[in-house]
Amino acid sequence: MRNPHDIIIKPIITEESMDDMAYKKYTFQVDKKANKSEIKKAVESIFDVKVEKVNTMNILGKEKRMGVHVGRRPSWKKAIVTLTEDSNEIEFFEGM
Repeated sequence: MRNPHDIIIKPIITEESMDDMAYKKYTFQVDKKANKSEIKKAVESIFDVKVEKVNTMNILGKEKRMGVHVGRRPSWKKAIVTLTEDSNEIEFFEGM
């Protein structure tokens, strides 16, 4: 079994994700190979909450230029985790 801290890489803090916190939706950058059930178990074990559902999306890296040279930022996976109504909120996001 994989370590839950290897699956959840970091939280994503944007205006949209902060607005979704009122509906108990939290956004994370996750490992590209992780599936929804692994993400659910990882969030439940790390933050001690109950997860209702997980939505995932693969984000394509942006193309960037330095003069004539063209490169690409790495692609990554985003997960939006919805908690159940009776679940506690994630305390990591409380002070933001």
